[in-house]
Amino acid sequence: MPPRREPARHPATFRAAARRIGRRRFLTTGAAAMALAFAVDLPRTGVAAAAEMNAARIDSDPFTLGIASGDPQPGSVVLWTRLAPAPYQPDGGLPAERIDVDWEVARDPAFATVVSRGTATAHPEFHHSVHVEVAGLDPDRVHYYRFRAGTWLSETGRTRTAPEQGAVVPSVRFALTACQAYQDGYFTAYRHLAEDDVAFVLHLGDYIYEYAVDAVGGARNYTDRTVPSLYDREAASLEDYRLRYALYKSDPDLRAAHAAHPFVVAFDDHETENNYAGSIPENSVPPEEFLLRRAAAYRAYWENQPLRTAQQSVGPDLQLYRRLHWGQLAQFDVLDTRQYRSDQAYGDVAHIPGPESTDPARTMTGATQERWLLDGWRSSRAVWNVVPQQVTFAQRKLDLNPVAKVSMDAWDGYPAARRRILDGAKAAGLGNLMVLSGDVHVGYAFDLKDDFDAPSSRTLGTEIVATSITSGKDGSQRPGNWDTYMSANPHLKFYDGRRGYATVQLGLSRARADFKTVPYVTRPGAAISTAASFVTEVGRQGLTPA
Repeated sequence: MPPRREPARHPATFRAAARRIGRRRFLTTGAAAMALAFAVDLPRTGVAAAAEMNAARIDSDPFTLGIASGDPQPGSVVLWTRLAPAPYQPDGGLPAERIDVDWEVARDPAFATVVSRGTATAHPEFHHSVHVEVAGLDPDRVHYYRFRAGTWLSETGRTRTAPEQGAVVPSVRFALTACQAYQDGYFTAYRHLAEDDVAFVLHLGDYIYEYAVDAVGGARNYTDRTVPSLYDREAASLEDYRLRYALYKSDPDLRAAHAAHPFVVAFDDHETENNYAGSIPENSVPPEEFLLRRAAAYRAYWENQPLRTAQQSVGPDLQLYRRLHWGQLAQFDVLDTRQYRSDQAYGDVAHIPGPESTDPARTMTGATQERWLLDGWRSSRAVWNVVPQQVTFAQRKLDLNPVAKVSMDAWDGYPAARRRILDGAKAAGLGNLMVLSGDVHVGYAFDLKDDFDAPSSRTLGTEIVATSITSGKDGSQRPGNWDTYMSANPHLKFYDGRRGYATVQLGLSRARADFKTVPYVTRPGAAISTAASFVTEVGRQGLTPA
């Protein structure tokens, strides 16, 4: 990750609000979250007293940011859109009035058989976003959906429900994506993903980046448009984050992927600030000031993702970890490795393991989330227990020295927490564990060893790390440290530095992972190919080439 640096210092309202709240009251009072919410105009809920706008008055397409669905359950999905006729304006081109939005779900793309419909309210307090939790749908079935606001009709989206939790399901295939810095290139991989046959997409973090985007879109080097100047600064306020989502979501390739598949999303650091840890910022600002920024970032995240009400933020908090099932085949425990973690050891620079990083009190997930994960494993009856999360879980030595440096931001910087997770998997008797990760802008395939320093020790599971969509620009098949990493880490079975995504197919007898890559992202139109494929057998963990 980039080195620590000072951000653009424009959140003066944050500092003023922080002074009004006061650090002691902020950190100890139960009502602090609500005080924080109002300190930066983050509302509680939509206000019914807000004026109502007749949707017929909308005079240009309000669906410029597309549509999305997410978190499939046996009879339910959440549908999302946001009305924004002028997406690059702070108000989205709409007055501060509530607007009725009609929605419908059908069994066919022509909407000949509509199975559910209704009307939702796009509240100005939520930036005219809409989250519809549709229930009563048939399980394990593809559905189609769309929205209408006045005379404007959205594109048609394709989604699907999960099988009943007790259903015997022979297989499921899904995709992993992460790290899509707009300024680093085109989202070409998403165009290919939109055409891929997957049941859903797991997005493992860094959906947006807080960094400035210049007039030509950075590495996109636009010659046919100009990115508005309000993007040429680091995002730190609610307005900033909302506008950043508007820029990203107006991308046609990302829109296509959302319209084609339901997404299950989890944030990492750049949705707020690079490498923050809990309430501790990257830079030297007071925690109470940073938490105001985090509140704004989390608010904008929920507004712009297909998330349920249970994930709605309250001040600086958002419970993102949650559990999904795919019949008896798989249990997905989606983790949040950013909001509750201990601060990175040794100043968050690569370092050999030492007392500061190996302290048993250190946590990556927080005690509550850790217990939730381990308790969920003890009660699991799934064939596969899958853990979508953010940062590299396996040991990853960075050099060939007798005692190698490791990353302090990944699980290597929290080895006691990783040991508790692996011991919990053994205690629960998990036969088939798969960890899914993002963050590092490369593709990795790891065996998860009981003792990473003893290559012959038992393999407890596998880890698939998805490369970035764009972050890091074009990349290369074999980065300069390829030989070092492959030699230093015998449990590392694959390493590729190009952009793209990964797919995983879980079955009753084995799982298969395919790494999809594009040769470049700094110009559009790249073809996609499969760089490598691996399988791991049920009851016999360990990756082998397919």
